[in-house]
Amino acid sequence: MTLRQKFLKAVYPVMMWFTKQSNTNTITLANPAAEPLVPLYTLSVTLTNGRQLDLNNYRGKKILLVNTASDCGYTPQFDGLEKLYQQFKDRLVILAFPANDFREQEKGADENIAAFCKINFGVTFPLMKKSKVIKGAGQNEIFAWLTNKDKNGWNDQVPTWNFCKYLVNENGWLTHFFASSVDPLSSEVMSAVKQ
Repeated sequence: MTLRQKFLKAVYPVMMWFTKQSNTNTITLANPAAEPLVPLYTLSVTLTNGRQLDLNNYRGKKILLVNTASDCGYTPQFDGLEKLYQQFKDRLVILAFPANDFREQEKGADENIAAFCKINFGVTFPLMKKSKVIKGAGQNEIFAWLTNKDKNGWNDQVPTWNFCKYLVNENGWLTHFFASSVDPLSSEVMSAVKQ
């Protein structure tokens, strides 16, 4: 862990308190019961090791998809994500999508990102190959689905920063969006996962 990363981890609780007080990056959106127009299970993702992962393997489980970065003030959320995964892994999978879309906070190669997450946060959930999550040329196809209501049925909300969370239910429907400042172990996320 770099000196910057150690500093960010140390100040994370203060940053989270401040963002809640100032209502920064705290958006939570819920699906008004709209069915996806394009099935999520037709998509696949590429793991950091280059292997393809078919999302159809997760039919019947909830999926929390998170855009991540190793050099971000929200990086300590890996701890909460791992705890959430361990608590609910019988019915929830977490998929992390490293991206360098916000102020170059994910510069590492895929194997370095995977090692960083494992060594510093004990991450055991799947990590995807680094990709682009914001709209535009080269956007990851999963995030193109998550951020386009013509595909997912209702949501156009793009990641506002690193560690935005999108929850998909057991039937492949996008049910929630949680902005960066919504902690993975917050009552909002826990309640949505338990539904």
